Amino acid sequence: MAEEKNNSKNQASNIKKVNAGDMIEIKSGLEQGKKGKVVMVRENSVIVEIGRNTKKDEPINTVVNHKNYKLIK
Repeated sequence: MAEEKNNSKNQASNIKKVNAGDMIEIKSGLEQGKKGKVVMVRENSVIVEIGRNTKKDEPINTVVNHKNYKLIK
């Protein structure tokens, strides 16, 4: 029982501490190497704006798992 509680605490501490508005770089996936601005932080992932569609003037968003990006300082 004590080990299960410690494991859940460790998993919670492994989640990256990003906030809406932070800049990140995507480490893997189709958008690898692209940089973007965090729009929303979820429990298992973040929603990132990686560009804008000039024809429709809409943002281009993607969802990235917490382990697949790094925070840009």
